[in-house]
Amino acid sequence: MENISLSKKMILGLQHVLAMFGATVLVPFLTGLDPAIALLGAGVGTLLFHLCSKGIVPVFLGSSFAFIGAIALTLQSEGLAFVKGGLIAAGFVYMFIAVVIYFIGVDAVKRLFPPIITGPIIMVIGLRLSPVAVNMAFYQDGTFNLTSTIIAGIVILTMVVVSIFFKGFFKLVPILIAITVGYIASMLFGIVDFGPIQDASFFTFHKESDALKNLLTMPRFTLSGIIAIAPIAFVVFIEHIGDITTNGAVVGKNFLENPGVHRTILGDGVATAFAGLIGAPANTTYSENTGVLAVTKVYDPSIIRIAAIFAIIMSLFGPLTATISTIPLPVMGGVSVILFGMIASVGVRIVVSADLDFSHSRNLMISALILVLGIGVDAFPLGSSGVTISGLAIAALIGVVLNSILPSEI
Repeated sequence: MENISLSKKMILGLQHVLAMFGATVLVPFLTGLDPAIALLGAGVGTLLFHLCSKGIVPVFLGSSFAFIGAIALTLQSEGLAFVKGGLIAAGFVYMFIAVVIYFIGVDAVKRLFPPIITGPIIMVIGLRLSPVAVNMAFYQDGTFNLTSTIIAGIVILTMVVVSIFFKGFFKLVPILIAITVGYIASMLFGIVDFGPIQDASFFTFHKESDALKNLLTMPRFTLSGIIAIAPIAFVVFIEHIGDITTNGAVVGKNFLENPGVHRTILGDGVATAFAGLIGAPANTTYSENTGVLAVTKVYDPSIIRIAAIFAIIMSLFGPLTATISTIPLPVMGGVSVILFGMIASVGVRIVVSADLDFSHSRNLMISALILVLGIGVDAFPLGSSGVTISGLAIAALIGVVLNSILPSEI
């Protein structure tokens, strides 16, 4: 790709911010943490990730959904200080995993995740998010909504037309153009609520704000808080492998080898430890932004870092965060329909490129179980502690085990 000017990179960075914004601020709303601090944690966490991964992996980090149950339970029963301690401990678990991988070598990790596993897992990453996109796009409060469907349809059509028929720089920003068109359509339908902009404080962290108080709360480390939150990192590690593999497949590089999965998981760990320090949700790699890469085919990591700086700035100024929050759900739903579908398509591409023979029962069984369990299982609770293991992690574990024990067919 030809060199892109700084002004165009900033526009592309804004596009990435819009893609991650909804999910990143949703997690604090569900857990009771502060959305502005979540944005700050995502922005700084992304920069820390890039520092750990030699700045070559075009990944954006946002709020992890895997920790929602444990964070909400700990926040309610023990308080923010104990959540902070648990998240910092989770960051150190990531770092421990990174050290282990460094010594056993990336080849050991790659042997566990051949194309028969990574292809279906990447499909699962996209497809298990599809109900979220569909509900945002076509439903309102669980009921089919014609207005939402029309707006989402306009957004989807705009993305298709811009991606296929437009030329030059416009072809690189189909998401930004589609969101703009969808926002205008939403205003014409009268469904944009400008109240949050009017109510927002100019500076988020002013001396009277709860956000500043939450930011300055000192972490406390207790066995109960650490046990409730930190072990989830072992589960999310499997999802991390899938996300980094997906990102590499989109970009056309093997990030498991260079910079190495030990560096990328270290980046997650450092970012999560920082998130815990300030009271943000745990950070993780974001499928939404990988979808943006797949749509735009612009893989410059510096654009992701610009997006991270945008996220930090938005966290500091209330009106900026409030403005993005007024984008109606059908608009982001329409965008998500394509983004998540693109991720699933990347998984199909991996299976096709690997020339896997599905006339073999072995391949059929492995892929079938990964797809059904990964998509069908939402989360499996581990006792009453609030810790859950996602369907994606379950599917990956079963795929790894079956691939290891089933005999190869000749």
